[in-house]
Amino acid sequence: MGIAIKNKDQLHTIEEASRIVAVALDYATTIVSEGISLLEIDKAVENKIISLGAIPSFKGLYGFPNATCISVNEVIIHGIPTNYYLKSGDIVGIDIGTKYKGYYGDGAVTVGVGVVHEQDKRLMECSLQTLINTIDSIKAGMRFKEISAILQENIESRGFVPLFGFCGHGIGTSPHEEPSIPNYLESGVKIGGPKVKEGMVFCLEPMVCQKSGEPVILNDKWSVVSKDGLNTSHHEHTIAIIDGRARILTEL
Repeated sequence: MGIAIKNKDQLHTIEEASRIVAVALDYATTIVSEGISLLEIDKAVENKIISLGAIPSFKGLYGFPNATCISVNEVIIHGIPTNYYLKSGDIVGIDIGTKYKGYYGDGAVTVGVGVVHEQDKRLMECSLQTLINTIDSIKAGMRFKEISAILQENIESRGFVPLFGFCGHGIGTSPHEEPSIPNYLESGVKIGGPKVKEGMVFCLEPMVCQKSGEPVILNDKWSVVSKDGLNTSHHEHTIAIIDGRARILTEL
């Protein structure tokens, strides 16, 4: 199956689904604080998404039990909200998906709680700046493998490593479509594979580890950590290729 090209009407609907993600993520960051539980955050975000006319697309997706993925400290992605109460020094990844009129949006941020260790600040800055720098470099006609190489170069230039085995992805009428976009160059060759084209919509999501990019899935069958057991960071935007360049859809 090829990579879908969206028409103007489809792009408009995906933009709205993504705008709702942006509003929900912004809201989530305002309630992340010492003493709040992950389940309280999850419920508040679910209510916010519904109030904006969408549904939380993660709930029930592949059997996931909650509306948001909330990943704390060493958990990099797919954290299941629990009764854990946040404390100063935690870093928290919040990943939100929406479905609006049959189309999907997806985005994530990682934020600190209270006084955060300097290394964790650098870690969060790495995933955020990697995402922004990579988006700024995208143009129609380049290869998706080039995007993976840029992601990897940005992560490694800051002294960190990408998580292996998980990746960004296309998005549209399904939450996960072609292509898969790893945060590293799998084959070492940038010139092969499909090209970025006008009307494509996809999610980039640098997942940054400190020493080892080897993933370990915890006993809950969802939460992913690095083999090194150290803290991690994850940011994500949904973007569309419009007028030859990448436009971020999941920002206010």
